[in-house]
Amino acid sequence: MTTTDHPSESTTAETSCRLCDLPTPTQPITDPDVDGEFCCRGCLEVQRSLGDLDDAAATAVKDAIEGDDSTDRTPDAEDEDGEAAFFAVDGMHCTTCEAFLEGRGRTRDGVYDVEASYATDTVRVRYDPDVLAEDDLLEILSGYGYTAGRRKDGSPGGDANETAAFLAGGGFFGMMVMVMYAFFLYPTYFGYAPVVDFGGYDGLYVFGYIWIMSSFVLFYTGWPILRGAYVSLRAGVPNMDLLVALAALSAYVYSTLAMGVGRTDLYFDVSVAIILVVTGGSYYERKIKQRAVGRLSALTEQSIDDARRADGETVPIDAVEPGDRLLVRPGERVPLDGEIVEGSAAVDESLVTGESAPVGKRPGDPVAGGTVVTDAPIVIEVDDPATSTLDRLVELLWEIQSSTPGVQRLADRLATVFVPIVIVISGATVAWTLLSGGGFTTAMLLGLTVLIVSCPCALGLATPLAIASGIKTATDRGIIVTAEAVFEDAPEIETVVLDKTGTLTEGAMSVVSVHGEHPDEVVRRAAAVESLSEHPIAAAIVEYASDSTASSTGAATDGGTAAVDPDTFDRASRGVSAPVDGAETVVGHPDLLRERGLSIDAEIQRRIEATRDAGDVPVVVGWGGRARGVIVVGDTPRSEWRETVETLAADRDIIVLTGDEGAAADRFRSVDGVSEVFDGVPPEAKAETVRRLRRRGPVAMVGDGSNDAPALAAADLGVALGSGTKLAGDAADAVVVDDDLRAIPETFQIAERTNGRIGQNLGWAFVYNGLAIPLAVAGLLNPLLAAVAMAASSTLVVANSSRSLGPFDRDEP
Repeated sequence: MTTTDHPSESTTAETSCRLCDLPTPTQPITDPDVDGEFCCRGCLEVQRSLGDLDDAAATAVKDAIEGDDSTDRTPDAEDEDGEAAFFAVDGMHCTTCEAFLEGRGRTRDGVYDVEASYATDTVRVRYDPDVLAEDDLLEILSGYGYTAGRRKDGSPGGDANETAAFLAGGGFFGMMVMVMYAFFLYPTYFGYAPVVDFGGYDGLYVFGYIWIMSSFVLFYTGWPILRGAYVSLRAGVPNMDLLVALAALSAYVYSTLAMGVGRTDLYFDVSVAIILVVTGGSYYERKIKQRAVGRLSALTEQSIDDARRADGETVPIDAVEPGDRLLVRPGERVPLDGEIVEGSAAVDESLVTGESAPVGKRPGDPVAGGTVVTDAPIVIEVDDPATSTLDRLVELLWEIQSSTPGVQRLADRLATVFVPIVIVISGATVAWTLLSGGGFTTAMLLGLTVLIVSCPCALGLATPLAIASGIKTATDRGIIVTAEAVFEDAPEIETVVLDKTGTLTEGAMSVVSVHGEHPDEVVRRAAAVESLSEHPIAAAIVEYASDSTASSTGAATDGGTAAVDPDTFDRASRGVSAPVDGAETVVGHPDLLRERGLSIDAEIQRRIEATRDAGDVPVVVGWGGRARGVIVVGDTPRSEWRETVETLAADRDIIVLTGDEGAAADRFRSVDGVSEVFDGVPPEAKAETVRRLRRRGPVAMVGDGSNDAPALAAADLGVALGSGTKLAGDAADAVVVDDDLRAIPETFQIAERTNGRIGQNLGWAFVYNGLAIPLAVAGLLNPLLAAVAMAASSTLVVANSSRSLGPFDRDEP
């Protein structure tokens, strides 16, 4: 007996898009020159231009988009992959923290993998839910100065104001220490009597007071530094915290012992100065980091917890099964992906596709979870599996953000070499002094001097102070920087990807022009009918009519739009109709007018075709048996977009990326400076397109919509416009709040100049250490002079960082 494949298996097997892995239509999009099948023309064109990723990257993209990595896996392997959970962890401030948390988490049973990102305070844990609950993970990630919380609840830590108060407390006690030194100890170092005389109580009172105040500064204000040093030792990765802690503790311990044996050459002031200078720099870092706290959590505001069945019963979203029928009313989001089985409506898909014009949907059409029904109720049948396009976007964005490595500053990279070298030099100096006959006290002071003079205050301040100056400059220019990576990445960008809708264009439907024998009458009648519709195009026409009436003398429109009886209003799949002034007026797609028996003459047909060729939407208005005019509705380009493209194109490749197709995208192809235009690209493929472009070199993504968020996060640098959704701003590294596209090239200018300032600061810091350490080893410095030199070096860095980064090409806002 011969066996054959089951017919259903050979004819109904579902295929996936090669680029974004979404299901392909019944007739997949293909091309003889491009291998594979695609869900849309946009994905095919991206594949043609950018080619394949390696296998590992392609698998990661599939997992991120679909949240399902079970393909071609054994059951055991699938179990080991577990579930993913995302947490906000307060207290991370360097790559050592990342390594510590990752290593600590991976040692626990039931935890398969941990990825930490201190740049976003995010930790992703993949675990076995049969072994551990999320509360167990919170306990695992907390401790040693770290506090974990659920990502959706925001950051579990305090804000920058708490850090400022923390620093102010240490500053107050540190000032008290310095006052006592100024009145009592400094004069004696130079052979003078103390400024204040307490008689026989001087030594006990002064030394005890200084010791108590210094202890508070070191162990309270300096606690994060001491913890960072401890963590670096536990992780086996020496960092700058370790060197700072060694210098501060050495000065403190030596001074405590010296005080105990009656010596007066105490260096508590050195310990206090080190802690306060470094903590001040850390405060700037926290201010910067706070701008990124809570990014991604805004996604939960769009999430859907409940669904309404067709019979009106409301149930939790988890209770919905494939094949269930759900009722979605106007203004509500579609809970899950599905197909319309009852009703017709315009659906706003901007959240997941980026297209500004709502799409008319009728029975049999698919609808995506997360889109908004605008003007009429519909009933959908839930797809199998019961998932949401919005949820896939959420997961994709989380995956991208949490797996992005933390910002690794030059000082951190050098710490693994610099710190051990300094410790070795200090120890060798002590040993050599003792072996050459020097006293124990002399040897300890020389070793302490090496540690103090090597204390990387200037090195630690070089980056955060320059970044703080860059952020202030950017803010003054209407640019909000949410991640310090901007200043490292922007100067290296080779390709800038510009989203079309809402970035190069205004992002909202509006009336561009009106054509007909009597355009005012066309607008008046159209607005009268559309006033009963909730469609965004209808709103644009009504708003245009209202504005025209307000600015008119009143003669053209008879003082406003006509009144329409709601009972006579008819909503069709491609337009609307109602009697106006006794004549049935039809407004909408040309095919609707033809269906209603209205003729369209050659002039109006020519205008319809010209409108479509320009990438706009023709809304035809007719009554009395024929079409009377065309209202052109579109998303108009921003006035400054050409200037922006030309400026950016001077040093970088420019690519326009859009979910629109045809003429709406074609208008950008022939523009000088635009290297490529990728049109018809769905949201999942936008992030993938950016990834593939990164194979050519560093990429910046500029967008404004929620559908742009994964692409903004996937890019080396993401810039969002202030008019965009909250999600886009949260995913971006910088946000232009005044909606001026000319601020985009200015963002690169500020970043390049800030990066140059960082280089200057670091250069000086290393020159200082290169000169000061040999002097300390040679015994030409004592701990006090070392502290003064350290402070002078830090002051120079502060002064350099505070210099203006201007002027700029754009006028002051």
